[in-house]
Amino acid sequence: MCGIVGYIGSRSAKEIVLNGLKRLEYRGYDSAGIAISNGKTEVFKCKGRVKDLEELVIRSGVDGTTGIGHTRWATHGEPSETNAHPQVSYKGNFVVVHNGIIENYSQIKRHLETRGIHFNSQTDTEVVAHLIEHLYLEGSLTPEQAITTALENVEGAYGLVIICTSEQDRLYAAKKGSPLVIGVGDGENFIASDATPIIEYTNRVIYMKDDDIAVIKRNELSLKTIRKQVVQPEVQELDLKIGEIDKEGFPHFMLKEIYEQPRAIHDTMRGRILPDNAGIMLGGLHGVIDRMVNAHRFIIVACGTSWHAGLLGEYIFEEFTRVPVEVEYASEFRYRNPLLGKDDIVIAISQSGETADTLAAVKLAKEKGALVFGICNVVGSNIPRETDAGVYTHAGPEIGVASTKAFTTQVTVLAMIAFELGYRKGVIEPEKYRNLIRELAAVPSLVRRALETNDQVLKVAEAIRNTSNALYLGRGFLFPVALEGALKLKEISYIHAEGYPAAEMKHGPIALIDENMPVVVVATKDGTYDKIISNIQEIKARKGKIIAIVSEGDGQISKMADYVIEVPETLPVFSGILAVIPLQLLSYHVAVMRGCDVDQPRNLAKSVTVE
Repeated sequence: MCGIVGYIGSRSAKEIVLNGLKRLEYRGYDSAGIAISNGKTEVFKCKGRVKDLEELVIRSGVDGTTGIGHTRWATHGEPSETNAHPQVSYKGNFVVVHNGIIENYSQIKRHLETRGIHFNSQTDTEVVAHLIEHLYLEGSLTPEQAITTALENVEGAYGLVIICTSEQDRLYAAKKGSPLVIGVGDGENFIASDATPIIEYTNRVIYMKDDDIAVIKRNELSLKTIRKQVVQPEVQELDLKIGEIDKEGFPHFMLKEIYEQPRAIHDTMRGRILPDNAGIMLGGLHGVIDRMVNAHRFIIVACGTSWHAGLLGEYIFEEFTRVPVEVEYASEFRYRNPLLGKDDIVIAISQSGETADTLAAVKLAKEKGALVFGICNVVGSNIPRETDAGVYTHAGPEIGVASTKAFTTQVTVLAMIAFELGYRKGVIEPEKYRNLIRELAAVPSLVRRALETNDQVLKVAEAIRNTSNALYLGRGFLFPVALEGALKLKEISYIHAEGYPAAEMKHGPIALIDENMPVVVVATKDGTYDKIISNIQEIKARKGKIIAIVSEGDGQISKMADYVIEVPETLPVFSGILAVIPLQLLSYHVAVMRGCDVDQPRNLAKSVTVE
């Protein structure tokens, strides 16, 4: 959830760590800090953004060739200089940055307080720093032994990078449930929460695994498990370009990523649709296809936008495989005792592959004997390693906190899986199968046309920019899109918005409708079109302001709505991918007009690696 960067080499650690923190600020941005070693270790921290920290460090004139930094999304303790990382141990021997949550920190803290150790912050990270120091001093252990012993006594998730001030020729790192990536350079090494700060310097990386502890020096590194077993590092080459993590002329990452969707969807399908649209080939299905074809039930677990993609996936799977599907919030699924067995398939969806609740749901499903299938974007992340099989979306980096291309590429993958399973089960006839694939292959070009609605969307955004509430309605395949559109608006513009099935409006939300309530109706052509017209009439009767997303050439709803945005016509199964585009643009433009921080909305972070 927070961002970590570490460097050891011969270059300016200040420059590399600060630049890296800027790239990671989407992971957390309420406070920041850096520790720089050059004979001695100096720590700088502040409440606020990385730019505030940068000014502080530049004024100091301090630099060195070893450093660690952190940008925080607060969990334990409010955003403040005291609670910012790095946290320093009580005698100053260890400087620690940390992602994740130490669940038994309060017990450890009470134990250390009985030993006369004083705490300055409210963080669980300071507890780890003091515990390492206590073991180091009282147990006469080496720094590495003290770190290992401390980790044997903590419960929870962590990504830790540590400087021992008496050993400035190395960094220590440890991972459990929170991602860390080592960048391998020539006479220098890097470490970070993800690859975005590293790719500028090297494309050779090592993805640390749970329970790994690394000792990182300028010219060498070693890995062991917490049980002291030597691990042979697996160096991989990143398929990532620096341009993918820059704005490339766009004012915000979110807008860039909205406009990247034609390319992202194409890349998701690339190499997976056979020539002449003759079939679908998903390598991730190899080895599990028989179990998936014969599954009695699919259970989709996800959070946030991925949950909305899963909900649309439920409609697609049930339509084309005729197998029942349940969609669960991973955060709820993990804390109950779900009925699962070997005939069930659990599909876990996560953009980052690190979502804590989804990862915990994966582990629970595996314990109960279900086959677990992952849909993720980030190669080398935890969920792909924990699942039995899976498919990467290949959407490219998503830096904006509010997901956009994650949704459309996840739905694309779900559709491909459903079509292939339905075809193999005999639910989809060969001619229909080929037609679905042909229409799917056309989706990127249709999304490109949907993006041409931007000027129309700007006018709608101007009309609703000052509203306090909004209602989003849809039916069938478009109901999850209504939910996603409402989520986007509330996430980045801070306007309260709710999504509902259109037919449910009369069971409560209709009480809210008056001339001040904008109602976004997602109503492209499908089997529920006539029904949603009735819902629109109910809104009109109460003077609600109607914003309609319709298919090109619509002749009925266009006459009833106050604002109309047309998207290309397609098969109903793909309508959600097109209809969500103007909703993403709408939330973006409203947020910009309201002066909101689009890429880093308040209280949110990109990769939710804590509960």
